[in-house]
Amino acid sequence: MKNLVTGIDISKDTLDYCVLDKENVQVESRGVLDNNSRAISNWLGGVDKNTVFALEHTGHYGSALINCLSEKGFVFYLINPLDLKKSLGLQRGKSDSKDAYRIAEYAITKKHKMAPYRLPSKNLSTLKALITARERYVKMSVQVQNSLKANEILNQTLDVKMLIKEERKHYGFLQKSIKQIENEMQKIIEADHDLKGSYRKVTRIIGVGPVIAAKCIVETDNFSKFDNPRKFSCHCGLAPFPYQSGSSIRGKTRTHFMRDKTLKAILTKGAITAVQHDPQLKAYYNRKIKDGKHRMSVINAVANKLVLRIFAVVKREEPFVKLVA
Repeated sequence: MKNLVTGIDISKDTLDYCVLDKENVQVESRGVLDNNSRAISNWLGGVDKNTVFALEHTGHYGSALINCLSEKGFVFYLINPLDLKKSLGLQRGKSDSKDAYRIAEYAITKKHKMAPYRLPSKNLSTLKALITARERYVKMSVQVQNSLKANEILNQTLDVKMLIKEERKHYGFLQKSIKQIENEMQKIIEADHDLKGSYRKVTRIIGVGPVIAAKCIVETDNFSKFDNPRKFSCHCGLAPFPYQSGSSIRGKTRTHFMRDKTLKAILTKGAITAVQHDPQLKAYYNRKIKDGKHRMSVINAVANKLVLRIFAVVKREEPFVKLVA
């Protein structure tokens, strides 16, 4: 029996697939099908159960395919699009059919670095959708608030009262929507025993509020996606990396630009709060500032300490204890 790997290139309306023989990396078959649950389910009905699938992480465009693969019990891998692009080297030309081949080839050559994907629980998936919506509404709220301030200044010379009225109404609507989303997030967390347990442990940490706790739970699949806090710090963009080569290149040690910017932003805010209210972290912050460290560099280090504390209370089952300086 042949060991087959199927690479799938996902687009809004269609799925291009390419089936490779794992032993000799030869194309067994190719095809295109509609990107909907019915077409995918019918196609998977005729696929050998030992076939392994590989697909790029494309957000909601791939949700139907992921759900069908999970329901039918197939082993499949979700590949980071940037990781795939960087691994291909110099490429000429691009097509959906060729991309499907490259995805399958990547899954064969990089299998030792990948782990099969497991679909998160329904509550966790819903919580993630709500957090994403909340982040979008918060951005819109900030934009409207800035526009409102600008129009209030402009109203001193021009009559723009109508714009001010509309923007105040829009801002109030957004704030109400954000509050409703947050209430729904709390309902989901309270209704799920595992999520509730992690949430209560994490929110006891000084500087970690409801938003940070919920975001960390979602990004880590309730702390099952990352096996240690250092990897999560790297994902957040909190881990500093050296930049040097030989004896001539000596760059500054700094965090990498590839990171979850939203997660880093809220952890940074949490670190600022922690420095104000946690005696131990406040003493650490003041000591580093006296040593001549840059303020934001120290705040970044404090945010890193928050991540270590979060993983300690969840993974090692250590309750958070407030310490004196």
